[in-house]
Amino acid sequence: MVFDFSQLCELLATVDRTDISELILKSDDFELTVRKGPLGGTVAATGAPTPAVEVSGLATGEGTPSAPVAPVPAPPAAPAPTPSPTPASPPPTPNDRQWVEIASPMVGTFYRAPAPDEPPFVSVGDRISVGQSVCIIEAMKLMNELEAEVSGQVMEILVENGESVEYGQVLMRVNPEG
Repeated sequence: MVFDFSQLCELLATVDRTDISELILKSDDFELTVRKGPLGGTVAATGAPTPAVEVSGLATGEGTPSAPVAPVPAPPAAPAPTPSPTPASPPPTPNDRQWVEIASPMVGTFYRAPAPDEPPFVSVGDRISVGQSVCIIEAMKLMNELEAEVSGQVMEILVENGESVEYGQVLMRVNPEG
């Protein structure tokens, strides 16, 4: 089994988009183990976890050692977004603590609407229900609709349309019905 760097990156990105927490590939001359932390419904982390990748090259059937595979570097940190000229928001109130955060399950580009000429999935003040699409995260030319895991009212949308987002970055806050 031979992987080049781009195939390995594509495999890691694919595993990251799934609920798979561990993947082990073995052959006579190759072993790859990928582990990642569990993905929860609400992620409050601000950085992407670095998957543990173990690659060990054993001798191939012809008696020649397999080519070593370089470790996969962590993706570079995105530059800090420039502050928008919006007025400063008031400090959080005690009621904010009950809000549920909707976080990005992957690195990509945030889109509020299904297409440029269509209305946004949700706006501040809208009521949402479980399973309702709230945005799209584009990753590797794939449009991934993000569905709400809570019913309630959208209180804040923290990301601008077309903005790059990180894994675990909070996109919206919802005041849950309860």
